[in-house]
Amino acid sequence: MATVYLPPLLEDLTGGRSSVEVEGGTVRRIIDQLEGAWPGIRERLLEGDRLRPNLRVAVDGEISRLGLLERVSPSSEVHFVAAISGG
Repeated sequence: MATVYLPPLLEDLTGGRSSVEVEGGTVRRIIDQLEGAWPGIRERLLEGDRLRPNLRVAVDGEISRLGLLERVSPSSEVHFVAAISGG
């Protein structure tokens, strides 16, 4: 199962857990599994059918350009992180 690291904003839904193990072949499937275990997570991570504009997802240390379509292996680490922009 992939290890998913959650931002502090979601710990109130997961009983204080900052990481969980979840099955899923894509980021979208990971979010579906998280929602099944902890209802309310999906609406905090997604806006419509996309990641919220203030979030990015990193899989195995790389910020994903594919977003919800990014492949996730059973040994992957998935991080939901705040998007940082500069100017």
